[in-house]
Amino acid sequence: MVGFLWLACVVAMATEAAALNFTDGIVSHACLECICKRASGCQNDPCKMDLGSLSCGYFQIKEAYYQDCPWEQCSADVQCASQCVQNYMARYVSHTNCSDTCETYAREHNGGPKGCAQASTLGYWHEVQHETGCQNVP
Repeated sequence: MVGFLWLACVVAMATEAAALNFTDGIVSHACLECICKRASGCQNDPCKMDLGSLSCGYFQIKEAYYQDCPWEQCSADVQCASQCVQNYMARYVSHTNCSDTCETYAREHNGGPKGCAQASTLGYWHEVQHETGCQNVP
């Protein structure tokens, strides 16, 4: 019985993740999914305090991240939230000397502008890579 419940839970999570409607942009859907898995298990997590500011939704994004988006309403909608991630990356990644890869996007997501060059974000990238299906996301 326990095995059946575990399998049902895995199937439900996979179905939910497959149903996510990420927006298109410079960050691939595979990379967005990996960041989403690491941030919230790809669930609409409620806002919570993290390092002195609120982090909300699928990507656990802080208020400052949402400069061009309606923050609290958008964080609960995966398509809107993923568009914010796309906008953020398009704005800031071009100002770094980092490569155009999922590693860069994950580290920018974690460390802010120029986060891809900060040693403190490398651990976050390794955690993203340990998410199921994220070991070889370019």
